[in-house]
Amino acid sequence: MAKTAGWQRNARAAWRDTLVLLRQFAGPLLLFVAVLVGGGLLYDALAARAGQPMDGPVESIYGVLEMIFLQPLGDFPDVWYLQLFYFVMPIVGIGILAFGLADFGRLFFNRRARRKEWEMAVASTFSGHVVLVGLGHLGFRVMQELVERGQDVVVIEQNPKPNLADEARRLNVPVIQDDGQRQETLIGAAVARARAIVLCTQNDVLNLQIAFMARRLNPGIEVVMRIFDDAFAEEVARQFGYRAMSATGMAAPTFAAAATGMDIARPITIEGQPFSLGTLTVGRGSRLAGLSVGAVEREYDVSVVLLRRDGASDYHPAGESCLSAGDVVAVLGSPEPIGRLARANNP
Repeated sequence: MAKTAGWQRNARAAWRDTLVLLRQFAGPLLLFVAVLVGGGLLYDALAARAGQPMDGPVESIYGVLEMIFLQPLGDFPDVWYLQLFYFVMPIVGIGILAFGLADFGRLFFNRRARRKEWEMAVASTFSGHVVLVGLGHLGFRVMQELVERGQDVVVIEQNPKPNLADEARRLNVPVIQDDGQRQETLIGAAVARARAIVLCTQNDVLNLQIAFMARRLNPGIEVVMRIFDDAFAEEVARQFGYRAMSATGMAAPTFAAAATGMDIARPITIEGQPFSLGTLTVGRGSRLAGLSVGAVEREYDVSVVLLRRDGASDYHPAGESCLSAGDVVAVLGSPEPIGRLARANNP
């Protein structure tokens, strides 16, 4: 099923990319039409002046088209400036078409030479995906976590390391090599249709700037960002409603869990081990539905500290209480177990 979906997506991307190339080919094509029509009207006027009139401009334009493709237009004229058309028009007309077609063919069959455009064509087929800005050490691990959760991901990285970019593409993740601050880049990554954007660059101000631009393009997008300063992270979360996390205490699974809709609190350290409070809503088709609280705690190595159902909150749920779709569950755990729990909640 995944292979079929991937093939269909690549087919749609190839079609959209071909349309882009055809639009680029429109320039030579319009120039050819202009030469054809202009040459035909000029030939019609000159033929009338030479006493060898045509039956009208339409016939003259058609005659010039025949000249371009080396087809004779009746008898060879005996006036030098009409004779000139027979030699000049094939060179000009075929030259324009040949240049345009050669350029089109080179770009069509060598998509590697225009990697960014191809990756944007693939991204244009996505909807409800996650846009990840920054493919460094943390960004790469967040991408892996998201892919494992079955999320569609589009990566933006201005200077990707070849090995990381190749591995991302092996996972069918398009990597757009461009500046995430450019609006055109975010548009190319289909931010307007994305569900979330995760900002993993090492520049706090840059992350914030991209977040603002993403929200302008998609007011409903979920924003998860890496912030190095704890106080700044708290202020950003309070002022703008973004999920701002300090990279010092967060691991990739926590970023990925936040991007998939799980609320993650800033971690606390207990005996040198970071712990976070995570809140999720059990979804339809979730693997958590039907499990007891005790089973969740044993299988995912977390502590369930709240179970809310039908507006009623139980802060000490019994171990035999079973989870159902729509339940809100709060758990306390380290990043890796919380990441596995969020992954299990994905339908």
